[in-house]
Amino acid sequence: MSRLAVVAIGGNSLIKDKNHIGLMDQLETVKETCCNIAEIVEKGWNVAITHGNGPQVGFLIRRAELASRELPLIPLEFAVADTQGAIGYMIQQSLMNEFQRRGIKKQAVTLVTQVVVDKNDPAFQKPTKPIGSFMTKEEAERHAKEDGWTVVEDAGRGWRRVVPSPEPQRIVEKEAIKDLIAKGYIVVCIGGGGIPVIEKSGKLEGIAAVIDKDYASSLLARQIEADALVISTGVNKVSINFGKPEQKELDKMTVAEAEAYMAAGHFPPGNMGPKIEAIIRYLKNGGKEGIITSPTEIVNAIEGKSGTRIVP
Repeated sequence: MSRLAVVAIGGNSLIKDKNHIGLMDQLETVKETCCNIAEIVEKGWNVAITHGNGPQVGFLIRRAELASRELPLIPLEFAVADTQGAIGYMIQQSLMNEFQRRGIKKQAVTLVTQVVVDKNDPAFQKPTKPIGSFMTKEEAERHAKEDGWTVVEDAGRGWRRVVPSPEPQRIVEKEAIKDLIAKGYIVVCIGGGGIPVIEKSGKLEGIAAVIDKDYASSLLARQIEADALVISTGVNKVSINFGKPEQKELDKMTVAEAEAYMAAGHFPPGNMGPKIEAIIRYLKNGGKEGIITSPTEIVNAIEGKSGTRIVP
């Protein structure tokens, strides 16, 4: 029986630099990542793929802002859905082409995915996740008044909209994902952490929020009983004392060691912290191993030759 891995691709990793932000540029980067994922599949793994969408949502909202004199703004949950579809299209097409090149009889499918959050989550009382472009104080105040945005001044660089980042509670399409995987499909799902929805009187309703992609990937890995959770990021291995002369790359950590490093401040909240926490949650709930590495090292990492491995 094939082993199952959840592979989480960072939204930032699809953009090489500020001169390559276009969709066709991102597609070329996706092709490189999918070449590595196809090799995992060729080696006998089944894969569920998740991805970030932070920059892509920002671009989409910025386009809407520029066109706001002619067209209405895009609600945030719709922007998440839009980017799920666009990035999913790039991944599934790239995978299908790579499968065909390698003679792999597999098909990739993208599932637009909703994730339930608690409307009483404390995050809704204190939005902290910045999205969209910088604004003047006047623009920010107008959006706050007319569109109900929460806006903050961002370190002297201007004003930005901030939104809640609540905890993922339930993946609405979980059973569909499990069925597709059981039938041998490579599934792209919960893009951008999933479209955030709340439950009201038994019905689902979208809400303006951003769910952490790594936390949602961890939830998925637990619910589909994946054998490994692989989180790709901008470095080959996790380091302690990052950026300091005594920086040290880590090949392997236990959950206890990872928690000790977190408590000592080695993995900050806005960077490596959520990735480590996501893997800890997965491992504490029956997961077998978590891996953090760069997109180019995914194959070597899953074979134990690269990356940082975290075990129970």
